[in-house]
Amino acid sequence: MIVQKKDREKVIGWRRHLHMHPELSYQETKTSQFVYNELQKLDGLVLSKPTPTSVLARLNMGKPGKILAIRADMDALPIEEENDFEFTSRTPGVMHACGHDGHTAMLLGAAKILSEHKEKLSGEVRFIFQHAEEHPPGGAEELVNAGVMDGVDFVIGTHLWSPLETGKIGIVYGPMMAAPDTFKVRVIGKGGHAGVPHETVDSIAVSAQIISSLQQIVSRTTDASEQLVLSVTQISGGSADNVIPGFVEFGGTVRSFNEKLRNRIPEQIERIIKGITDAHQASYEFNYVTGYRPVINEKHTTKLLHAAAEHLYGQEAVEIMKPSMVGEDFSAYLQKAPGCFFFTGAGNKGKGITYPHHHAKFTIDEDALEIGVSMFAEAARVMLSGKGDE
Repeated sequence: MIVQKKDREKVIGWRRHLHMHPELSYQETKTSQFVYNELQKLDGLVLSKPTPTSVLARLNMGKPGKILAIRADMDALPIEEENDFEFTSRTPGVMHACGHDGHTAMLLGAAKILSEHKEKLSGEVRFIFQHAEEHPPGGAEELVNAGVMDGVDFVIGTHLWSPLETGKIGIVYGPMMAAPDTFKVRVIGKGGHAGVPHETVDSIAVSAQIISSLQQIVSRTTDASEQLVLSVTQISGGSADNVIPGFVEFGGTVRSFNEKLRNRIPEQIERIIKGITDAHQASYEFNYVTGYRPVINEKHTTKLLHAAAEHLYGQEAVEIMKPSMVGEDFSAYLQKAPGCFFFTGAGNKGKGITYPHHHAKFTIDEDALEIGVSMFAEAARVMLSGKGDE
């Protein structure tokens, strides 16, 4: 199904409107209403709002067949935009710094094209416009609990990916995105004058030993063949040059794919914290929060996406990629149906589009939008034509 020039311009227009009017997780009131209004203009869609800031559109082809769900996320990030486009964010301190505006626009484009060609297909497509991907516990889990995946045979989604050049489709077989867990630690010592440290229990010195020792979990207690990241990303303590603080707080993230390994990490972290604090007569508070499940693509669905990409753009456009240690709540949908999450290249060095995701100058190459729409439409054609059967 070819994306016409008028559809391409429409999708770009949708993306720019959404970019100008970003909303944070669980606050996507205007965004979801905009999506709802645009979907109302299309024929054959049954619309609903499973949660206050999400939208579900169902397209029944009138002939029995498989059910395919396609998901796009809609929320933005608490970042002050530093781009100077005509369509930069008009909401202070909030911007689409991850490409969700493009995801939403692409799924609107796919809904438009598929609704106009539904006589060529059988079964049903569910277009899931999801809230709150950026903020755990995440919108995906809420939508699954609301029943959007009931009866679904396949689920797909994509992420516009700035490290991948526009024109490339990134496919990952099996584990694709990691489980993003977080932790916070408070080391409690005994504060006092920096000139007489022997009268204190130095929470900074104790914390430094803990932070250094935590890296041993990755390098010395984990099988080298396992993928594990443990990063301390924030630390706070002290208020004056001549004062040893009574406590230090630090925190970070743990990323993994293996469920057994994931379940073992909190105990290992706490054992190190307890051992070092006990040795120095300090105490501690420890909180570990499990995040989204890892995204693990199902083999057969991934093969179908791979075939769709090659059919559209040729073998040279497909890049088999390594797993990424970032997290994604698309994993919630994969608990209900086999599926595949893939990357749509959106970087362009020639245009200066090189900033990473979550950067204040992040943007996408809008040529990628047409590719994403085409991939969604072609995947629907393949999966609903009977080719999706084993």
